[in-house]
This record gives sequence, C-alpha cells and structure tokens, in this order.
Amino acid sequence: MDFRFDIITEYFPFFMKGMGLTILMSVVGVLMGCILGFFIALGKMSRTLIVRLPFVWYINFLRGTPLLVQLFLFHFAVLPSIFGETTPVISVMVTLSLNSSAYVAEIFRAGLQSIDKGQAEAAHSLGMNKYQVMRHVLLPQAFKRSIPPLGNEFIVLLKDSSLGAMIAAQELLYWGRAASGQYLRVWEPYLMVALMYLILTLTLTYLLNYLERRLDVK
Repeated sequence: MDFRFDIITEYFPFFMKGMGLTILMSVVGVLMGCILGFFIALGKMSRTLIVRLPFVWYINFLRGTPLLVQLFLFHFAVLPSIFGETTPVISVMVTLSLNSSAYVAEIFRAGLQSIDKGQAEAAHSLGMNKYQVMRHVLLPQAFKRSIPPLGNEFIVLLKDSSLGAMIAAQELLYWGRAASGQYLRVWEPYLMVALMYLILTLTLTYLLNYLERRLDVK
C-alpha cells in the first residue's frame, strides 16, 4: 500500500488549525464545567429535597444520555430557540460545558464528602462560620483529591470534542474528514488525526501526573 505524504503535507496547516480549535473548545468546556459543577455539587448535597431534586435530575439526564444527542439538541433546537441562531463552535462549547458540569459535580461531591466531618466540627468550634469552613478547610482538600478524576474528565472531554465534526465545527476531525473526502483516502488523514489526538492526550497526561506529584495527591 502506497502512503501519500503529500496529503498530510497539504492539509497540515488545517490540521494545526483544527487542533487549536479542539484545545480551545476543550479548555472552555472543562473550565465552565468546573464552575457550574461546583455549584451543582452543592445543590445536590442540599438537605432540602425540593432544592436537591432539580440538580439530581440535571445530573442524571446529562450523564444518562449520549453526548452526540445532547449536541444535536442544543445545536438544532435549544440554542436557536433561545437566541435565534448559533454557530457550531458555540454549540460544541455549550454542550461540552454542560455535559462536563454533570460529571464534575459528582467529582466535587465525592471529594467534599470524603473529608472527615470531624474537621468541619473542629473548625466550627474555633469560631469559623460555614463559609469559612468551606473556603479554608473543605475546598482545598476536596480540590486536591479531585485532581486525578478531573484530569481524566479533561482527557475525555478533549476526545469528545471530535463530535463537533458532526455539526461542521472545524476542529481536528473535521479536517480529517475533509481530506479523506477530497482524496478518497482513509489511512493518511485519519492516522494523522489519531496521532495528533494521541500527542494531545499524552501531553495532558504528563502535565497532570506532574501536577499530582507536586501537590502530593493521595
């Protein structure tokens, strides 16, 4: 089988452009997912049933339905009905953010609940209020314990961003499909796309392992 390097050479600038957009959408998704996920975690931990139930349903829906279905819903139905129009990139970012928030909420909830209740009681006995206990005692420990699963969520989100190609978001897989369609070749464009995703995930894994060692996560 002849391997056509000219296809890779011609499309390499587009692959790089797609990789940049893949990184951007993934970073936005995980950052917004972390922000939303924190408050959703607090909502699910509420002792009031009427407050807790909406967050439980939110998490169950986003974790229990395929991401591609969610992407189609937001791109073709939800966002156009709310804002009148949307773009593929915006739709991907919104979908990744909301989907990630459901998983991150469970990560934060597990991290907070893993901390010995005696620490909060001791902090209260020292005169700290609930806000101070959460900020100075619980959150630092919960975040530290959540780093490994948050890192895994980032890697999953990075790969899931490839679904944006289904709605013509010009990320990495989009350009792989474009090259494959133009030359009617499969090996060259998709192997290049796979290699670039592998480089991204291995780099991210290395950085996360380094962060875990620096923080001595246990």
